[in-house]
Amino acid sequence: MELKKVSPFPFYLKLGCVLVSLISIGYLAILGKEVLSPLIFSGLFSILLLPICGFFERKLRLPRSAASMFSVIILILGITAVLYTVGTQITRLASDWPQFQRQMNTSVDKIQNWISYTFHVAEKKQDKIIDNATKEVLSSGTAVAGATILSISSILLFLVFTFIYTFFFLLYRKLIMTFLESVFLDENKQVVHDILEQIQYIIRKYITGLLIEMGIVAGTVSVTFLILGIPYAILLGLITGLFNIIPYIGIFSAMVLSCVITIGTTASVSKLVMVVVVIVITHLLDSNVLLPMVVGSKVRINALITVLGVIIGEMIWGITGMFLSIPIIAVMKIIFDRVDSLKSWGIILGDEEKKQNKLAKNPPKALKNKT
Repeated sequence: MELKKVSPFPFYLKLGCVLVSLISIGYLAILGKEVLSPLIFSGLFSILLLPICGFFERKLRLPRSAASMFSVIILILGITAVLYTVGTQITRLASDWPQFQRQMNTSVDKIQNWISYTFHVAEKKQDKIIDNATKEVLSSGTAVAGATILSISSILLFLVFTFIYTFFFLLYRKLIMTFLESVFLDENKQVVHDILEQIQYIIRKYITGLLIEMGIVAGTVSVTFLILGIPYAILLGLITGLFNIIPYIGIFSAMVLSCVITIGTTASVSKLVMVVVVIVITHLLDSNVLLPMVVGSKVRINALITVLGVIIGEMIWGITGMFLSIPIIAVMKIIFDRVDSLKSWGIILGDEEKKQNKLAKNPPKALKNKT
């Protein structure tokens, strides 16, 4: 009969250390948002651009500094093209603002009549509630305008630092890799090297698949709306594709914005229903067919952890945290699955029990060599 291995530390002491560590990491993440968020985005972009940079170095015989610079320029051109397309569509909507405002007032009147008829709430009472809300918004108009200008300048500054960090990550990638491997003991270097290689592969596959998925969703929704005669079909498709990057929450946010724009540009209830139906069907097909096929299933995260990660990311870093939550969780799962003492955390992050059992029976080569 084998004796059970007893931990030298009691459970409540280990639990307290874990809680203190989590609180400390969360607090430091909040304090270091301005530095950490562009660094993480730069790390993701540099991993995505690594094959392009390698192509410039190997095939075109460019020095690493020039190859890194050209790779960043390609990234800037891609982001600029997306922002220009979205901006032109928003400008078109802004030019039709008087018509949009009149149509919105008409739609609001119809909604008020329906509420009055269905819930027996007088229209005067509804008008009073709307007027109070409008006064509160207008009273804070100066603050909102100032915050908007500040946020635009912050976004521009954020992008500038992100591009600069991406360039340096590509330029000093071997130095960074050597540093990360040298931090650990010699017997663990192979495991660390395998983890870093796997992180690069998974993140590159995830981001590339996500961009392809975003393009397919945006194109499909835009073409469908054009066929159905929905106003601003391209803008609604772009909104759906961009917001679809945020799991679960993003698609419903896109649906709300699309419904508001549709209500403001047309009084047809049938077209509003079409918008909702198209977005819901697109989401179902994307989640069950497109996402597994395009993004892949190398690191699958269950829906509960995904939603919690998006919510916690929003609480810590706002919209930036919502975008970064899934890649960060994916990196954590890669590390947890390859470190013996952290495998249980990797299991709770996983999606399918069969895949977890397969991983347990066939551990990675790095862990086999270690044992």
